[in-house]
Amino acid sequence: MSEAARPPAGALARPILYPERAIRPDGRLERIAARLQGRVRAHLTRVQGRRYARVAAEAEALAPSLAGLDRTALDVRVAAVAAALRVTGRFEGAVLAEAFALIREMSGRVTGQRHYSVQLMGAAALIDGRIAEMATGEGKTLTATLAAGTAALGGLAVHVVTVNDYLAERDAGMMRPLYAALGLTVGVVKSGQEQPERAAAYACDITYCTNKDLAFDYLRDRIALGQRATNLRLKLESLHAARSRLMTLRLRGLDFAIVDEADSVLIDEARTPLIISGQAESQFRPETIALALALAAKLVESRDFVIDITERRILLTAAGVVAVKAAAAEVLAEPGGGAFRNPITCEELVRQALSARHLFLRDEHYLVRDGKVQIIDHYTGRVMPDRAWSDGLHQMIEYKEDCSLSGARTTIARITYQRFFRRYRRLAGMTGTTRGVAAEFWSVYGLAVARIPTHRSLRRLSLADAVLPDQETKWRRAVERIRTLHEKGCPVLVGTRSVVASAVASRHLAEAGLTHTVLSAAQDGEEARIVSEAGLRGRITVATNMAGRGTDIKLGAGVADVGGLHVIMVERHDARRIDDQLAGRSGRQGEPGCFQAILSLDDPLLDGGLLSRGMARRMMPLFGRHAQTFGRLLLRHAQARAERLHARMRADLLRSDQMQDRILAFAGHSE
Repeated sequence: MSEAARPPAGALARPILYPERAIRPDGRLERIAARLQGRVRAHLTRVQGRRYARVAAEAEALAPSLAGLDRTALDVRVAAVAAALRVTGRFEGAVLAEAFALIREMSGRVTGQRHYSVQLMGAAALIDGRIAEMATGEGKTLTATLAAGTAALGGLAVHVVTVNDYLAERDAGMMRPLYAALGLTVGVVKSGQEQPERAAAYACDITYCTNKDLAFDYLRDRIALGQRATNLRLKLESLHAARSRLMTLRLRGLDFAIVDEADSVLIDEARTPLIISGQAESQFRPETIALALALAAKLVESRDFVIDITERRILLTAAGVVAVKAAAAEVLAEPGGGAFRNPITCEELVRQALSARHLFLRDEHYLVRDGKVQIIDHYTGRVMPDRAWSDGLHQMIEYKEDCSLSGARTTIARITYQRFFRRYRRLAGMTGTTRGVAAEFWSVYGLAVARIPTHRSLRRLSLADAVLPDQETKWRRAVERIRTLHEKGCPVLVGTRSVVASAVASRHLAEAGLTHTVLSAAQDGEEARIVSEAGLRGRITVATNMAGRGTDIKLGAGVADVGGLHVIMVERHDARRIDDQLAGRSGRQGEPGCFQAILSLDDPLLDGGLLSRGMARRMMPLFGRHAQTFGRLLLRHAQARAERLHARMRADLLRSDQMQDRILAFAGHSE
């Protein structure tokens, strides 16, 4: 069905079948073309920025006339704008400015919050289908109400996508009175809901949900619809069948998505495909896993295998292959030894066992809770209890940690975030920084970035990175700095990269007699409370770099007078923009604040780079007064290398996904 011929919003199963957006090809010539396109986009972005400023100015100019209207007259104006939007189907010009002005006025009356000019500009970028880059603390939650409310008044099914259940429920609850005043319904999708509850939430005009719930609900609907579900077939079925497949669906369409923390959802989490799996007979018994781990324990690093830190994989050497074959021959008669009869299976089992032993570490890559192995999200430090590693790796780690083995799984449906979000008719996002990923937003999702100015001038002080030769020296410097700030009454947020690093930070602070709070990896409302209290006078909080995204750190009484919140980062992250997000926890909305990185050449980020950690430490004194510059450049180079690696992994995943789809399409999916 063509775009023009699609039925109006809310029609049965309409957007479920939308084709995805075409991805741009890659290659040398294409990269050159992409750079040229980037310059053109930069020019167009400046032009569009001026247009967004005009929309904001026009909306603000209407404020005096709207302020004099009573509630009944205001409701009439809202109904008239909604009708105009539904008739034209266009979100631009005078009608867009009036919609923004009406929502702004209604928000002021109902919630007491009136949108700033920069928030109007951000909303104009969202409704235009762009990534609105707004500094941390600029009020992206309130900004989204303008775009979401306008689109919903125009008849689009709107999904506001957040990174966790708490934020989805919080934002929906905060903004529900405003949407109700506009005559719009609001639903929330969260973990634990059954199909009827989810369908009811998606049936609302505006639905707040997490990216994970949204994508998995889409996959479940695809499973329910089956391969032969054309729009015509479904409509006929709904007329003649007592219970149509449409009755089992959750989503009512993929019209318009506003993705909050877009860099986290569309970039960071796009490295992992989403898979719905079912129970399957286990390929390997516990005895087989035990034998594989025992064989792996006998192999010697460098002689039998090497660890590729950059790619995070195990490579068997020629000697290792021989050793594995010899060891396998000895265990063939043992229980579970039959799996080692096939050389390929044997080597893969041993590689997985080596990975479980050397690449996946407790309290860094996973936690053990209630006798279960739970994966830790590398970017957020939060646990993902519903995720599992594939190809027997999860069972290997469970056996290593003496946990009961989970059942084997078989794939029923699979999709990547890249392919899923390209299926929306209109897609937009918000984030605090797009450093290093603006081109990927465009090449993968067709999303250009609109950088929105801050409401107030930035007052955050960024101090030069301090790079120390080793961990002990680094922690002495960091603890000394934290103590000095604490004695002044400054609140301090210590940003780490992992749960285990947070534990190390806590130990050093405890030894120094500094009272502090460690933010748990658990993802719940308690996290938001701890982060929101991190701005109180003299408070010391240790948290992973991404902890507290979406929550405000409000300064306590008198804190602004002593310099505001001070953020100290003790490890570089794999992506510089995530460091920027951590820095953005301080100095919000023109408040004072300070950021500094206190690092060491023991940082694991250096593994697999130009210089080993030991060599880097030995070379540092040779640079004399330029030693700090040497350390900073080395760590930045390692970070850039990690960014390139992860970008390549995302591209490889998408190409693999597309290849699989083309192979399956050879048989034909439709009539």
